[in-house]
Amino acid sequence: MRAVFVLVGAALLQAFHWMMYVFGAFLVITAVKLLASREEEAHPEQGRLVRLFRRLVPVTEGYRGERFLVREAGRWLATPLLVVLVAVEVTDLVFAVDSIPAVFAVTTDPFIVFTSNVFAILGLRSLYFALAAMLDKLRFLKVGLALVLAFVGAKMLAVGLVKVPIGLSLGVIATILVGASLASLLWPAAGPARDAPGAAAH
Repeated sequence: MRAVFVLVGAALLQAFHWMMYVFGAFLVITAVKLLASREEEAHPEQGRLVRLFRRLVPVTEGYRGERFLVREAGRWLATPLLVVLVAVEVTDLVFAVDSIPAVFAVTTDPFIVFTSNVFAILGLRSLYFALAAMLDKLRFLKVGLALVLAFVGAKMLAVGLVKVPIGLSLGVIATILVGASLASLLWPAAGPARDAPGAAAH
């Protein structure tokens, strides 16, 4: 799926230079939405996609081992495992929509864009648990990611006026991410008041 995205994106950029401005505007809008979004507890089972899938496709009440589809009472039914698979793939699609245009801001070489996505996917599995454990401590990570998207989008929008070297772009991105991490460590989120009146009694 990502390979198709990369090939289509590269073809669009080669055929229509103005697509660079479309990608840039998309990234800037994404950055603004990321900054404006509030932290809410996720409930994937209540998402619109899952509800739409359950409305269109009959789903069994429970899992059926490792099977995605089962035949019961003379008709085919999807299992919750298939619902999970659809949700994961759509989530990956959303990430691809954000990440692939961002990589095109650094390089338009389809091979580099595709291999960088492959390495990112391979590394995300092992990094996920480390990030999940550190996410509460990296309170400014979302701000850092939003700034990265805004910088990359602005770079794409200004491609006709200013050409930013690749090394400088990577340096700015690294500086933003390192700065967000250091700021999170220097100014951690306020935890529960342990010394509040009555805390000792409890």
